Amino acid sequence: MRYLIVLFAFFSFTAMAQQGSVWKDLSNVTYEIGEDEFGELYLPVFDEKIKKLQGEEITAEGYIIPFEGMFKPEHIILSSLPLAECFFCGSGGPETVMEVMLKDPIKYTSKKVQVKGKLELNAKDPEKLMYILKDAMLVSP
Repeated sequence: MRYLIVLFAFFSFTAMAQQGSVWKDLSNVTYEIGEDEFGELYLPVFDEKIKKLQGEEITAEGYIIPFEGMFKPEHIILSSLPLAECFFCGSGGPETVMEVMLKDPIKYTSKKVQVKGKLELNAKDPEKLMYILKDAMLVSP
């Protein structure tokens, strides 16, 4: 019985460590200056660790960023930082947020949530965030 408890604790800790590290992994991005028809823009350059996550199922924990009049329960913005520190509202960088396309709509909450889906990297479209989670589902509210 002790063996099972230790084994369960190990796998639970390992899973939690992986969840906590996804934002850390996604923070290893640099930028280069590019151009589009409107002028200069910063384009993300993903390191090899991030590139390996392309198309992989990942789990991310964070806060839903509410946009007044724009909250769509099946398409949310998730921030690794609380609202006051997020990219749109505070001191966080663009690597701290991701678009999440959910299979099933969810209700807004100011509490931390956990979502799981397939990661898509976006280095070209300035109208979208550089991290997009597709076919996502809410793991824990």
